[in-house]
Amino acid sequence: MEVNFADDLVTTRKIMSKFIIPMRGSPFTFRKDGQYYELKNSIGTFGVIDPIIVLEPDRYKGGNYEIISGRRRYEACKELGIVDIPCRVVRMPADDALIALIDTTLCQRTDIPPSEKGAAYKLRLEAMKRQGYRTDLEESATCTQPVYKLEGKSIQQLAEKSPDSREQIRRLIRVTELEPELQKLVDEKRIALTPAVELSYLPKEAQRDLITTIESEEATPSLSQAQQMRKLAEAGDLDMDRIFSIMTEPKPNQKETIKVPVEYVRQFRPKDTISQLQKFIQDACAHYAKYLRNRDRGAR
Repeated sequence: MEVNFADDLVTTRKIMSKFIIPMRGSPFTFRKDGQYYELKNSIGTFGVIDPIIVLEPDRYKGGNYEIISGRRRYEACKELGIVDIPCRVVRMPADDALIALIDTTLCQRTDIPPSEKGAAYKLRLEAMKRQGYRTDLEESATCTQPVYKLEGKSIQQLAEKSPDSREQIRRLIRVTELEPELQKLVDEKRIALTPAVELSYLPKEAQRDLITTIESEEATPSLSQAQQMRKLAEAGDLDMDRIFSIMTEPKPNQKETIKVPVEYVRQFRPKDTISQLQKFIQDACAHYAKYLRNRDRGAR
C-alpha cells in the first residue's frame, strides 16, 4: 500500500509547529513506545531527515496544516523544542487526505490495535463511497447514481491494496460495533478477534450486561460462549441471567490443575522425559495413596 504525493506536491518548506495539528477525524491514537523514543533520539542528534507531509489549509477558510504522515516526528519535534518543522505541503480533497493518512499508517505501523484498525478501514470505505466508487458494478434501474455496498466489492478493492485480507477487514470492521469497554479487551488481547466478531452482533444493552458480568466474574467469553450469546440474542432470548449462566459455565481449558516444578521432580528422575515424569508423579501418588490405606487398616 503506497501513497504517491508527487502530483499533489505544492512545496517543501519549514512550518512553525503551532500551525500544525493532527489530522481531524484520524482513527489512530498517538502512543509513546520504544520506537518513538528511538526516533526522538535520532531527531535530537541528526534533525528531521524526512519532512512530514501535511495538508495545505483551505485557502478561503484558513486553518492549520493537518498531518497526513509523520505524527511521531511532529510530536518528537515538539518535545525537543524544535519550532520550525520541515514539511511537504500537499493540496488535495479532504477525503483523499484521510485515505492517504490511513494507507500510510497501515503500511508503516504493525502495532495498530484491532479497534483502531477496524475504525480506519471503516472510514476508508466511507471515504471511497463519498468519492463515488462503483462497488457493485451495476447501474440502478431507477437512478443514474451508483449503488454502494459497503460489504461488497469495495472491501475487495481495499483488500487488494491493504496488508489484511478481505475477511480480516470484515472482522476488524465488526469490532467497531462493540462497546468501548469490549473494544479495549480486544485491543488488550483478553478477547480474541473471532469471539469479538460474534459479540459485535449483540444488542448494546446485552453488551453492557456482558461487561458487567466480565467485571464481576473476572472472566472473558470464549468463542463457544460468544456464539451461544449471539444465537440467544438473535432469538430474542438473551438477558442478564442468561449471560451470567453462560459466563459462569466451566471452560474445558480452565479446569483446575496442580503445578509441580520440573526441577523438583528431576532430582528423583534426572534422565526422564516430560511424559515419563508425568507418569512418575501419577504412579507416586497412587503408591502413596495405597500406603495410606494400608497404614489406616493397620491402625484399626
